[in-house]
Amino acid sequence: MTVITGKQIFKSTINILKTPKPIIKGLWHLQQAKPERFMSIGLLLEQQAVNNSDLVAIQFKDQRFSYEELNKQANQYAHFLHEYGISKNDKIAVMLDNRPETIIIALAVVKLGAIACMINTSQRNAILEHSLAVVDTKLLIADEIYIPAINNIKANLPSTLQQNLFYIPALTASETAVEFRDISKQMANYSVLNPDSTAKIQLKDSAFYIFTSGTTGLPKAAKMSHHRWFKSMAGMGMASLRLTADDVLYLSLHLYHNNAITVSLSAVLGNAATLALSEKFSSSRFWNEIRAHKATAFTYIGELCRYLLNVPAQDNDKQHGVKKIIGNGLRPEIWDEFQQRFGIEHINEFYGASECNLVFSNALNLPHTAGVTPLAFTVVQYDIDNDQPVYNSAGKMIKVKTGDVGLLLTKITKRSPFDGYTDEKESNKKLFKSVLKDGDCYFNTGDLVNYQGFRHIAFVDRLGDTFRWKGENVATTQVEGQINDFNQIDQSVAYGVELPHHDGRAGMVALTLNCPIEAFSASKFYQHVISVLPSYAQPIFVRLRTQQDMTATFKYKKTELKKESYRPNAAEEIILIKHPGQNGYTTLDNNVIDAIEQKQLSF
Repeated sequence: MTVITGKQIFKSTINILKTPKPIIKGLWHLQQAKPERFMSIGLLLEQQAVNNSDLVAIQFKDQRFSYEELNKQANQYAHFLHEYGISKNDKIAVMLDNRPETIIIALAVVKLGAIACMINTSQRNAILEHSLAVVDTKLLIADEIYIPAINNIKANLPSTLQQNLFYIPALTASETAVEFRDISKQMANYSVLNPDSTAKIQLKDSAFYIFTSGTTGLPKAAKMSHHRWFKSMAGMGMASLRLTADDVLYLSLHLYHNNAITVSLSAVLGNAATLALSEKFSSSRFWNEIRAHKATAFTYIGELCRYLLNVPAQDNDKQHGVKKIIGNGLRPEIWDEFQQRFGIEHINEFYGASECNLVFSNALNLPHTAGVTPLAFTVVQYDIDNDQPVYNSAGKMIKVKTGDVGLLLTKITKRSPFDGYTDEKESNKKLFKSVLKDGDCYFNTGDLVNYQGFRHIAFVDRLGDTFRWKGENVATTQVEGQINDFNQIDQSVAYGVELPHHDGRAGMVALTLNCPIEAFSASKFYQHVISVLPSYAQPIFVRLRTQQDMTATFKYKKTELKKESYRPNAAEEIILIKHPGQNGYTTLDNNVIDAIEQKQLSF
């Protein structure tokens, strides 16, 4: 594990103080970001539309939107929505792909003081229905290609929402259901002037709901206030990443992710920089798009970096303008190789979850760290086998020593309030009280981190019933609930397993059946899985068992299952694999295992 030294801190501090202006600007904005202040994302856009009207705000393919144009289009959507009856705190579902309209509509919603609910576009059936219902969505705006998915659940939606379904035409021509209305045509004749509502919004008001699996059950809606968005802008976009108006930030991540709608958009808008938006990530097109957009920075998740490394080295790997990148999940084992191969000067790794009340950021540009935070936190000892923190004789948790791994807890204070989920009960489940002393309150991140010293941490792993795969949190209870509906299954246990040359953990389920194992229909099970679970939550491996191992308190022994992974000791048990490129589950054999371990097969 990496330990940060005083010498590293001193040397890096000297280097970044050579360009103090962005840091001073960021610290000033952080000081100004008080929850009660009348300020908002929409008001910031309006200010940039005046002060930097001609600068390019968004680039997408051959489209260019200046700050003035971006603000005018957002205003038109805002005026239409206001006339349609949308007002402060109303929830608007946004189920759009990466395209300028997604950003424009989200900005229009927050200008009204309403809340843009950023729907994960891979959600289907019961999961999508739940996400729309859990936040009492008043109106939905979808990409045309998702109309069939919405029609599948339309009959189960509240009658009010059924009458308020709008779409944006697909980027490529397709047929559209007539009951959905084209909102891009509806807003065309509305005023381009700023709505009166924008000036009445306070930083403490909610701007976005970001859907996260959390630790159990179906997706939860994590609140993102204007306050937290502004703190990301000031702390990461300005003081840490040190973006300027001359920068072009390339974004290929989904806009429903916080890394996109909060980290990337705030960094760009706050600095009057340019967002170069990609329709979707492609490892083969990535660097060509970077060059075409003349990007100087990009946003990543760890898996993205690994995919880029898996592309054979090219002579022009360093022929680009990128100097700095921002994201999370870049694992230590590929950090140096990635930085050296592509010539990246500043890797601004950070740590933060959708619902977490603070962020760590690698402002000092140190290797193998998620950075530092000025806000209060602690890292405590954790008993993994018993799945609980370690307590001393006084009933208080015990801090880890520098260099050790423990559970990250972030303190809830006036400076770092906990916005939580829309469900208050779920929010309370994430809190620990009287942790180090009587009366204190901490947010349980559910993450193991390495405490590196000098207030720095590095992410190690997730705890409990959630694992991360393809940049998404996968709730095992959600997977189990959907899989248990298959008529041949008696019990299912879902968990994540490590895969060589992959980030995160691949999904695996151990199944006990209500029929003989030889009668199990792998093809029908595959069809069930792909129909009820988003792609990132679909199990890669399936283990067929005669019975599940349980503890004395009737809990499944997941620790042993994780250790045995896809190579269990039980010779009589069958392992199936969802082989890439094949539409089904097939028997796992040593040839496939060898291909995985020799980087000949990736998921």
